[in-house]
Amino acid sequence: MKNAKEFKLIECRGTPYEIGRQWGEGCKENILKISENICNSMALFYKASKKEVVSNAMKFLPAVQEFDPYLVEIMRGQADATGLSLEEIFTQKCFNELTFYYNNISGLCTSFAATGKATQDGKTILGQNIDFLPGTPIDLLKIHHANGLVQFILSFSNSSEFTLSSAGIGICANATIGQDYSFNIPVGCYLPRVMREKNIHDAIDILKQVVRGLGYYHLADINGHMSGIESIHNDFELLYPERDMLLHSNHYLTERFKEVDTALQLQPDSYHRLDRIRSLLDQHYGHINTEIIMKILADHDHHPDSICRHFNPTVPTSSTTVASFIMVPAEGAIYIAAGHPCEYEYVRYEF
Repeated sequence: MKNAKEFKLIECRGTPYEIGRQWGEGCKENILKISENICNSMALFYKASKKEVVSNAMKFLPAVQEFDPYLVEIMRGQADATGLSLEEIFTQKCFNELTFYYNNISGLCTSFAATGKATQDGKTILGQNIDFLPGTPIDLLKIHHANGLVQFILSFSNSSEFTLSSAGIGICANATIGQDYSFNIPVGCYLPRVMREKNIHDAIDILKQVVRGLGYYHLADINGHMSGIESIHNDFELLYPERDMLLHSNHYLTERFKEVDTALQLQPDSYHRLDRIRSLLDQHYGHINTEIIMKILADHDHHPDSICRHFNPTVPTSSTTVASFIMVPAEGAIYIAAGHPCEYEYVRYEF
């Protein structure tokens, strides 16, 4: 018998500032915790002061202000609601970049998307397990934008967003780690704009402009369109579905990126997780549905470094599955497990 647990749903609407203020009020405890966690971890592992960490984050702000002033207004609202400064909120949005700036690498995830002949009814299904440090704060929001767009957002440390939009687009994300970076706009500051687009082609076009290392993403929509994108510090590659499926973990699939890939040293289980999810989906090809995906995301082959990832006490900064989600754009629905999918029931939310 699995545990019944769900995230508190925070609904926000109005201007971007009003959305940010409601977001900050509803998620205040976690946002304050995130700020504390960033400072404590950087001080503990790298003897970096809060002033130094914020200073490194603020190097990105001018580019973000030009790229997405809408997001900056959301951050101002969060700051006013929580009592933190805009600089502290912005530092949270730069969490992924700071993690790699200070070489504190811990994130691991396994994701999929399937549609057409691969699924039971031809509908698009996508999702993943979100793996990171135990206790990482996650919030669930339903955002009503003034232009009519509505989004379900799983906000990860107020820095990354896993989003399903009422435009029928969903996104998955995985850490990919090369050897060099040339940061411009932080992940936490370009994903929100990408997912406010109303068609998948415009969303991918923005990703092509801004992705430069750190992450793999795939987007899938209500019409069965799917695209993935890998990048290094000065290049990117679009990935396309094979047999109506896109699958990824934490190593590069693009041949010319493999020479700078650090997964073999830092995330060697990535190769097995990808092989495993491909094998399981192949077994159910043509019959893939949400129930089957729930079982696959709870798979323990190669435990604890499995698709459903568990804490490994022998690893200094071990990741664990902190949440899991499955999106069905045609139904306007997202299923979310608030922890390991082997232990927690998926809860359905819909527009």
